[in-house]
Amino acid sequence: MYKHVALLVRQDGMSHDEFVDYWQNNHTPIAREIEGVTRYQTVLPTDPENAEFDGIAELYFEDLDKLYDALGSEGSRDYDPDKGKAKEAREDVNNFLALQERPRFIGEEIVQKDETDGDTTGLYKHSAFLVRQDGMSHDEFVDYWQNNHTPIAREIEGVVRYATVLPTDPENAEFDGIAELYFEDLDKLYDALGSEGSRDYDPDKGKAREAREDVDNFLALQERPRFIGQETVQKDETSD
Repeated sequence: MYKHVALLVRQDGMSHDEFVDYWQNNHTPIAREIEGVTRYQTVLPTDPENAEFDGIAELYFEDLDKLYDALGSEGSRDYDPDKGKAKEAREDVNNFLALQERPRFIGEEIVQKDETDGDTTGLYKHSAFLVRQDGMSHDEFVDYWQNNHTPIAREIEGVVRYATVLPTDPENAEFDGIAELYFEDLDKLYDALGSEGSRDYDPDKGKAREAREDVDNFLALQERPRFIGQETVQKDETSD
């Protein structure tokens, strides 16, 4: 499944609450109807004052060409669809988003663990936008991440779903990948992965500690944005 992830930043002069109200009640009804979208989910920050972004929007497509037609190519934050709901959604983002401050990522999702049966509404989610260390190629990064780190991360205490997202066009991607860890309990998330206001974290036991020690082997940690939020599935046709 191909996935477009947008890290949303509100326009100047708009409060976070105003942003959320517009996004959820005006934009989301348009976005869920974009041609080719099979699943659409939004993630609201659990601690808006300390979050690095105002929210995350994730749109899934079965076909990469349909994704590009609707949302632009990998190498551009902007896009210019010329018809349908994709055009309407593109025009509407000018009403609430600081578009050029909004990182985006197009990738292929790999579900590494899932105890949720795909129902992630209400779950707490830690999204890490990964940047490789200097001196490491993207391919070397992916090899280490998937084969060394992922077996540890999927066993972190409290994790009920874990997915990795690999860029479809690494040369133009803003990040080397995304790691998404879901928890049913926010305290368990914080225990494992730290609070909203810190990119670093220091668990003292179990797989969480082992994973934290391992990230020093392949991540440029301070260049890695992160986001903790609560997810809502707005549309899901993936199981139809």
